[in-house]
Amino acid sequence: LMAMGMMMLPPIVISLPFKVLLFVVVDGWTLTMQTLVSGFL
Repeated sequence: LMAMGMMMLPPIVISLPFKVLLFVVVDGWTLTMQTLVSGFL
């Protein structure tokens, strides 16, 4: 999968979804932490 994907796709097509996914994960984690903290306080 890695070899085929790297050969067929330009780097931007591979890196962009990972950046979006990382942003969503970090944003979701921050939101979860804020909810937990406000719940405890």
